[in-house]
Amino acid sequence: MEGAGKWRSKKGLDNPFSAFDLVVDSTLRGGKEKLLLRNIRGCMQIRMSPARMEIFATPCRVLYVIAMSTWWSEICNVDSKVSRVAWLNRTTILFTGNEKWSLDPRVVLLNNTAVTEYSIKILDVNLHDEGPYVCSILTNKKPESTKVHLIVQVPARIVNISTDVAVNEGSNVSLMCLAIGRPEPNIIWKYRSARGRRFVSEGEYVEMTAITREQSGSYECISSNDISPPDVRTVQVTVNYPPVISRARSSGTPVGQRGVLQCEALAVPLADFQWYKEDRRLFNGLNGVKIENKGKQSMLIFFNVSEEDYGNYTCVAMNMLGISNASIILYGPGALHDVNSAALSPSVSVSLLLTLALFYLSKF
Repeated sequence: MEGAGKWRSKKGLDNPFSAFDLVVDSTLRGGKEKLLLRNIRGCMQIRMSPARMEIFATPCRVLYVIAMSTWWSEICNVDSKVSRVAWLNRTTILFTGNEKWSLDPRVVLLNNTAVTEYSIKILDVNLHDEGPYVCSILTNKKPESTKVHLIVQVPARIVNISTDVAVNEGSNVSLMCLAIGRPEPNIIWKYRSARGRRFVSEGEYVEMTAITREQSGSYECISSNDISPPDVRTVQVTVNYPPVISRARSSGTPVGQRGVLQCEALAVPLADFQWYKEDRRLFNGLNGVKIENKGKQSMLIFFNVSEEDYGNYTCVAMNMLGISNASIILYGPGALHDVNSAALSPSVSVSLLLTLALFYLSKF
């Protein structure tokens, strides 16, 4: 086509090894996305940020790749020997000279170009625009044409994902994440916790058998196809389990002083706490005691310890999945006790166990 027509960049940076060049100006949403320009037969592979993008092709069939939601301009350079020019898409004539044949309002002829340029622009590129485009010219009664193939790529986008889920420990859990895009997106799952993120699996589904409390947390579905930044969505998995008393601290307090017994229980949902002295339940604000519950911790506070307050107390933690208890001792000066041993060796009377069982059944 030398002397008849060729492709070139708008900057005029002709490749001496090529028969034609391609160019596109584009700005994507927010200026953050990238386009992947690739020659399928290996002529070139260029990745550039939006703003101005140029691509130079060696003499081979060029497949031109562009992301959706932007525009594409096709430039055909002609000289004075060319008598007729036309742009075609497959079997459809888009323009012949300055006359528009296409009914698509997105296809326009660029007029503010050099005299030797014959360029069209397609606005709001979509999948239907994909295919071959031909610049056909007639020079000295000899027809010539140059073809470029447009491939429209679609950024990966998650279209369906599991909702947040709450299950009991030991249940089976299945998470789903579906995405669309061109090329077909790659999907991976990652688990996020306070210690960071770790890879879980690859693919649309995550299957967890006999889930444990340690697997509770956020699961990220990450969909990507290198056309734009990955699309990321999160599913929150909550694992319910019965209370486990993790801390029960006895206290040695002199008469007349303020005393505190502490009890801590791990549970999901959070446990409700009750306090007992022997078989008698204690209530907040009565008999000189205060019960203060904060999250997973409960405290039994004595405003002014008396001799009658000394003895064995039971901390009871319960939720809809179960019940747990621990024996805690309030003792006076001189008494020998291991303040941390209470939770390891609970001692509860049969009558108290029966009381707790009846209360639990009535509540849950």
